[in-house]
Amino acid sequence: MKYTISLKIVLSALFLFSFNVLLAQEIIEEKEAVKKEVVENDPSLRKKIDGVVAVIGDFVVLDSDVDKEYIQLQARGVSTTDITRCQLFGKLLEDKLYAHHAIQDSITVNELEIRNNIEQQISAFMEQTGSMDELLKFYNKDSEQSLRDEMFEINKNGKLAFEMQRKIVSDIEVTPEEVRQYFNEIPKEERPVFGTELKVAQIVVIPKVSEEEKQKVIDKLKSYKADIIDNGASFTSKAVLYSDDVPSRKTGGKYTLNKKRPQMVKEFRDVAFALQEGEISDPFETDFGYHIVLLEKVRGQEYDIRHILLRPEITEASITEAREKINLVRQRIIDKEISFADAAREYSDEKETKQDGGNLINPQTQDFNFELTKMDPELYAQIQDLEDDKVSLVLQDQDRINRLKFKLLTVTDRIDEHESDFARDYLKIKGLAEQDKQYKAIQKWQEDKILDTYIKINAAYRDCEFNSNWLKTE
Repeated sequence: MKYTISLKIVLSALFLFSFNVLLAQEIIEEKEAVKKEVVENDPSLRKKIDGVVAVIGDFVVLDSDVDKEYIQLQARGVSTTDITRCQLFGKLLEDKLYAHHAIQDSITVNELEIRNNIEQQISAFMEQTGSMDELLKFYNKDSEQSLRDEMFEINKNGKLAFEMQRKIVSDIEVTPEEVRQYFNEIPKEERPVFGTELKVAQIVVIPKVSEEEKQKVIDKLKSYKADIIDNGASFTSKAVLYSDDVPSRKTGGKYTLNKKRPQMVKEFRDVAFALQEGEISDPFETDFGYHIVLLEKVRGQEYDIRHILLRPEITEASITEAREKINLVRQRIIDKEISFADAAREYSDEKETKQDGGNLINPQTQDFNFELTKMDPELYAQIQDLEDDKVSLVLQDQDRINRLKFKLLTVTDRIDEHESDFARDYLKIKGLAEQDKQYKAIQKWQEDKILDTYIKINAAYRDCEFNSNWLKTE
């Protein structure tokens, strides 16, 4: 249990908001001569300067920033009962340290992507609070623009901090010998216990889209393009009104693509990068449906584009055909005419799983095992009452690409809760060893950067219980 708790701390420290309170080189004295002179020369600054509680490189931390951290956590539904002001202060110091050195290392972030994220955040918050007025009241802001400006700075600095941490650990790998050494150094009584694990397989049948429905959306897209070129209609307005790409619809279908950082599927990128500024593509197909793309501007490696996505309708006849097909497959498996794995290989429409007999791959571990307590809640709900080697009823589902699909599930194997075993659990232990090595690298980076970064901490926070030597004890 002791080891499990320490492991959770290691995991949360990487790429997440950690509450580890960092070090400081100096304490800002409340009556520092320079500060006093500035305040006396401009009394209007007195309140603002009195609020400065730390300086980290090019960044300052205000006392009110700690309050804002509480608000951010509460907005995400995180309980703040056991989170102290010192812990949030430490988190801010970490964030500023990473962000400062990200800028020093010329790390850049996509500002359009950040603004798109802000739109999604505001939409999510408004669903909880009910209106913009309630949202402004919650954040203690007097205008929507001031809220957006503050959220932009918070998101941008957070992204810079994340990218800096990712750069620190990007080249870290562990050898088999390091994994063995890591495991052997764990006292036997503290070795991690892995919960019950399942192997789950599925067969997916997707209703087919008719050629007639495909042609309908192609013709619509062609008409949109003609209206824009011939009549001066707005591409942005048509994206807002008609596009099936919900996330980008509010911004008129706008995305920024970077040639060095692949975004979108290959077919989409190939079309977008082949356009000239101001040119609109012909309709083309991806797994998501049919698109037209407008290239607005090229800025070096970045391409500002807008697109309209239309997804063909699925006819009732196609839905009925797919439902009958999967019911027939289920009956053949139950009658033992065919195994679940062979049925998946022959009948499943899911390319990612069919060749593995329908076995699902755990995206966290990249193997076929799913720890019961960490399983996606939706998947867990679908298999929690399913006995091993039994076939589920036909389930109706959807995903990012398919608005409707039918599937069968089965549990092919079950491993009960057990103490970690080096041979059987090698991949999990390797992951823990790698995370431990990354954690140590980040800790070492922090210690080194603190020494060569200008840092001051206000006396009001000198009584915090720091985990490291920020206060530079002699």
